[in-house]
Amino acid sequence: MISWKEIKDEIRFFFEYYMVIYWRDKLWEEDIVWWLYRPRNRVLLLLLVVVGIFMLLPDGGKYYNLYCYPYIARTLHFLSGLLPFSVGEVLITLFIAWMVFYPFRARLQLQRRWGLIVRREFKYLFWLCAWFYLAWGLNYYQPNIYKRTFYPHYTFTPKGFEVFSNFYIADLNQAYIPIDSIDPEKIATEIAGRYKKLHRRCKFHAPFTDKPRAKTMLYTPLASMVGVTGSMDPFSGEFTLNGDLPPSQYPATYAHELAHLLGVASEAEASFYAYLACTRAKSQEIRFSGYLSVLPHVLSNAAQLWSKERYEQFYKRIRPEVIALLQKNKQHWADKYNPFLGRLQNRAYDFYLKGNRIASGRKNYSEVMDLVVNYENFLSERSKEMWRKARRIPYFPIDI
Repeated sequence: MISWKEIKDEIRFFFEYYMVIYWRDKLWEEDIVWWLYRPRNRVLLLLLVVVGIFMLLPDGGKYYNLYCYPYIARTLHFLSGLLPFSVGEVLITLFIAWMVFYPFRARLQLQRRWGLIVRREFKYLFWLCAWFYLAWGLNYYQPNIYKRTFYPHYTFTPKGFEVFSNFYIADLNQAYIPIDSIDPEKIATEIAGRYKKLHRRCKFHAPFTDKPRAKTMLYTPLASMVGVTGSMDPFSGEFTLNGDLPPSQYPATYAHELAHLLGVASEAEASFYAYLACTRAKSQEIRFSGYLSVLPHVLSNAAQLWSKERYEQFYKRIRPEVIALLQKNKQHWADKYNPFLGRLQNRAYDFYLKGNRIASGRKNYSEVMDLVVNYENFLSERSKEMWRKARRIPYFPIDI
């Protein structure tokens, strides 16, 4: 049995050795030579260099997304699809468990040197980073939606938002339908079909199959505690959905995570593509889920831009059934949410996004409104221009 005193002595020795002796006597030079002697370490170094080149090249992310990612994603998606559970969650669980328990076992039972233990820990962290960026993470380095597509970027203005909100509320109320159950296969088929029609115009990849499969999170209770409704696993090329998802939120969440699998890294862009795919679907349930997914963002922007009286008038225009459903979903997640774990996850994810060229961090989710309003204004301006051109075409009546 290992005593607590032995553990404290080992920790003290570790800090004394690596904070003083290791750097003072330049022992790190010998470690680097020994590390590069092994072929698998040279392979790791080569992969990290490749990742760095893609990051540093001006269009490196674009070339990766166009010419490398489709083949990598298809392969990983096919292999992970052979198993019914989330392969990525299992791999991450095993990796974290190994990283936590290996140092204790290696030092206290196998009597390994601290230098070897630390090198091995960092080596596997580097393998994880190389795997993450080559399998999916380099999509963060591709140009944004305005540079990839032909859509002009209109300035977000209160007037433009008001014009959009009037049409949006009418469409939301009209699309409302009670959703008590869902058909995952029907949703997968229809959303994949919409993405196949959108992908060329919006510059993302077409779905790899006719019915992309969404797996259920293995850690659904934990995900609900931190407010995560879905995730895209970059290590296994699969996406998972929270098992606690209400039926009204399932289609839009499915479309959002599928967009990530198709090479869309930005949260705002993934939500925007989900909005486009859902609101243009044939199924009324899917259309309503798409409109409902952006309602919290619409209300938040309305509260910031308008006076209290104007906001209340706008709020009253929404169908009572929609308001009741919105509040029901909000309460559903609030009952499962853990404030401490939620704040911890929010900070970690904010740090992760900012470290991967999403400057706004978690606020990127709310930036979907800029894309939606911009797109709807673009369609409105284009329809006006087409109408003006049609008005200039002379009319010649034909006598029969």
